[in-house]
Amino acid sequence: MKELVQKLSERITNAETRKRSRTADEYERFLYSLEVILKDIWLGTFIDSDYECRINKNVNWYSQNERYRDPKITARQHLAVFEGLLSLGLIHITKDGYLDRDKSNGELTKYQARNELLDMLSEIEGNPFVRIKPNIDAECIFLRHKVNGETKLTGYNDDVKINQMRDNLVKVNKCLIRHWCDIDILDTQYVELQKQLLVDDNKQPIDFSKRILHRIFINGSFEQGGRFFRGWWQNVPKDYRRHISIDRKQTCEFDYSQLNPNMIYKLESKDIGETDAYDRVFEGNHRDIVKQAFNAMVQSETRLTQKPKDIKIDELDMSWKDLKQAIINAHKSIEHVFFKGKGNHLQFIDSNIAEGVMLQFVDKDIPILPIHDSFIMHHGYGYLGDLEEAMRRSYYDIFKSDIGINEEIYKEVKIDKPKSDGNIEWDNIEFNHILKADDDRSLWRDRNDEWDRVS
Repeated sequence: MKELVQKLSERITNAETRKRSRTADEYERFLYSLEVILKDIWLGTFIDSDYECRINKNVNWYSQNERYRDPKITARQHLAVFEGLLSLGLIHITKDGYLDRDKSNGELTKYQARNELLDMLSEIEGNPFVRIKPNIDAECIFLRHKVNGETKLTGYNDDVKINQMRDNLVKVNKCLIRHWCDIDILDTQYVELQKQLLVDDNKQPIDFSKRILHRIFINGSFEQGGRFFRGWWQNVPKDYRRHISIDRKQTCEFDYSQLNPNMIYKLESKDIGETDAYDRVFEGNHRDIVKQAFNAMVQSETRLTQKPKDIKIDELDMSWKDLKQAIINAHKSIEHVFFKGKGNHLQFIDSNIAEGVMLQFVDKDIPILPIHDSFIMHHGYGYLGDLEEAMRRSYYDIFKSDIGINEEIYKEVKIDKPKSDGNIEWDNIEFNHILKADDDRSLWRDRNDEWDRVS
C-alpha cells in the first residue's frame, strides 16, 4: 500500500497544474488522504464487486466538529486526491452528491475504481478486512442533536461520567480487536448476503474491518440513546447470526425477555405480573406485531394517529386505532407512559445494562458482541450459564430485581434474490444449514488463516 501511495502521488502531482508546490506538511496530508481513499476502495473490492465508495465534497464539512474528525485530513488535500484520481481515469463517479437545505437531507458522492486501479490493488498482499486496523484512538462517544429537522453531531465538554464511559468502551474495543469475529457460511451464501445488504436501505454490507463499537447519544443529551453501534455483526440479519464465529468457534445469542415492559413497570413502581407483556394483548396471537406496536407507542411523543410504516397489521382483523387501544387496555397501570417519548431514555438505561454485561467479560479478555439487548458469545458461555448470569447481574445492579433471559432460536429460511427496490423481506431469507466441502467456505477459512498469521 505504501508503494502504491507513493507511485500514485507522483502521477497525480505530475498531472496537476498547480502554481506552487505543496509544503512538506501539505504533502504529508496529501499522502495520508491518498492512503485513506485507496484503503476505502481496497475494502470495497472485498465487500462486493459492485461496491460504491463515498466522499463528502462539502468543503465546510471538513472543518466542523473537531472532536469527531480525523485531524490529519483537510478538505484541500483530500479533495485534491479525489480530483487527481478522477483526472487520471482511475476512478469514476457513479452518482453525484447533493444537499437539499430546505428538506434537510442529501447524499454523498458515490464512486468506483476503474480496472487499472483495481489491478494495482489486487497486487497488494493480504486481506484488507484483516490488514486495516480500527483506530482505537478516535473518538468513540458521539452526541447527536437535531437542527431544523436535520440530525447532526454536536460537540460537548468531557466530565467524569463521560470519561468513564469512554474508558469503558475503549476497554471493550481493545478486547474486540484482539480477536477475530466472522460469519461461517458458504462462499455463495456470503456473496448473496452482501448483495442483499447493498440494496437494503436500512443495512450496510458486511465490512469485517468495522470491529469496534461507538456509543451514540441523541437529542443533545447524555441520558437519551447511548446504545452501541457500528460493529459489522449488527448488520447481519437475525437468521444469519447463528453462523457468526469468534476465533473460529461456534457462538450462541441470548437476549432479555420483555426488556422494555419490565423496565417501564419497574420505573413506574408497578407489578408487571406473571403473564407475558405482549401475549396478554391477544392471548399470545400476533405477538411480534404487538411488540412492535407497544415499543412504537412508548417511543412516540404523539398519539400516533397514523400507523408507523414498518408495522404491518394486514393479518389483524382490526384498525391501527383498535390495536393501540387493545394494548392500552392490557396495560392500564402504565397507560400514562405511552406517547410521552420515553423510548430514548429507556435506550439509555438498556445501554448501561449492556455496558455492564460486556465489562464482566472483557477484563478477562473474553470477546462479546452486543446487539442492543442481546449478546453473542462463544457457545460455551451460553451452555455453561455464564452469559445468562452476567445479563441477570447487570439488570439487577440497576433495578434490584430479576428478569427472564432467552436463548435466540433461529428459523430455517430460503435465500431470495435481491429486490430492486431495496425493500428486502428478511423474514423470507433462509438457507440450508448443511455446510458442504471446505472449498465452499474458502472465504471464511482464508480470512481466519490470515488473522492467525498476522495476529
